[in-house]
Amino acid sequence: MEQLFKCSALLVILGMVLDLAMSASFSELFEPNWAPDHILNEGNLTRLSLDTNSGCGFQSKSTYLFGKVNAEIKLIEGDSAGTVTAFYMRSEGFNHDELDFEFLGNVSGEPYLIQTNVYTNGTGDREQRHTLWFDPTADFHTYAVSWTRYSIVFLVDEIPIRVYANKEEEGVLFPKSQAMGIYGSVWNADDWATQGGRVKTNWSDGPFVSWFRSFGVDACELKPDDEDNMLVQCRESDQFWWNKPAMGGLSRHKTHQLKWVRAKHLVYDYCKDTTRFAQLPKECVN
Repeated sequence: MEQLFKCSALLVILGMVLDLAMSASFSELFEPNWAPDHILNEGNLTRLSLDTNSGCGFQSKSTYLFGKVNAEIKLIEGDSAGTVTAFYMRSEGFNHDELDFEFLGNVSGEPYLIQTNVYTNGTGDREQRHTLWFDPTADFHTYAVSWTRYSIVFLVDEIPIRVYANKEEEGVLFPKSQAMGIYGSVWNADDWATQGGRVKTNWSDGPFVSWFRSFGVDACELKPDDEDNMLVQCRESDQFWWNKPAMGGLSRHKTHQLKWVRAKHLVYDYCKDTTRFAQLPKECVN
């Protein structure tokens, strides 16, 4: 496993070089959608802060269907209990689709939890939670969502931590028809985020700050004046990498990484929660 992660480190470095090549500035891709006075751009860095008055958030100027999006994020330092930093994709409307990274803060000395979730047609409740193999408050790390017609893959520093496969043939809905925007936010969720809401936000430690940088978008962008045609192109055209048959599964190397993450860092999986679900969701049954 040590050799595996030495190779991974090299791949991460190469990946970062590629990501930087296609990365764009905050102002090119995004605009504030909530409390703009709590969002500060400092060169390549975007600062999101939470205090007793407000959290804040941003959204992309465009929407996308399939592809890969990523950002480097440095999370709230110190006592972050009750806070959530989020990086996610979401469509509009009540029956929305959504792909979530949510970083659940904790008291000093306890690990951050990274929660992922998948919504289809307005229904979520597909949470997984992981610890991380590094301190996400000490430096920037890359968090990415790869979304194709075959699967949704959540990655941390190019290491897959979760795969949500397309199981439409088994009667499971899969996000593929609604374009999604890209969002980021920092907000107070002390009613549930830390130890089920038992630990509240300590406002004397505020303001709570998360940093974003090096956004990357390699995805099918929809143009408002040609949206219907582009939806078809994004889903079906073989010119796009996300529609290639090779995207139908992980490589052997990434499969080993995923197994390692699940064995060492997975702390909650809705597919194992028989207390919560009298009958497990269809996608959980092999």
